[in-house]
Amino acid sequence: QVQLVESGGGLVQPGGSLRLSCAASGNIFRLNAMGWYRQAPGKQRELVAIITTPGSTTYADSVKGRSTVSRDNTRNMVYLQMNSLKHEDTAVYYCKLRQSGYDYWGQGTQVTVSS
Repeated sequence: QVQLVESGGGLVQPGGSLRLSCAASGNIFRLNAMGWYRQAPGKQRELVAIITTPGSTTYADSVKGRSTVSRDNTRNMVYLQMNSLKHEDTAVYYCKLRQSGYDYWGQGTQVTVSS
């Protein structure tokens, strides 16, 4: 019913930047709060950022000050701009939408920070 597709990941050097995108499609009643999560090998999936429909945002301490989450409701898109990337940012990044009591997840996009 609902599909989320992430894109924009890739290989970047420390200190570099990436802009991740999440495209939502299907039977979407309205865009609720959406979240960006990430999971590194051998670690738990963790919250990176949340954005509500009005645009209020919340960030994990690890990315606060160097990441910006935004949305474009006309395109059903959510973005995560990441600057000053560190090795610790290496992970698969996922976006999530909660609708009708169910959490919809994208397939993830790989971010690798390496020299």
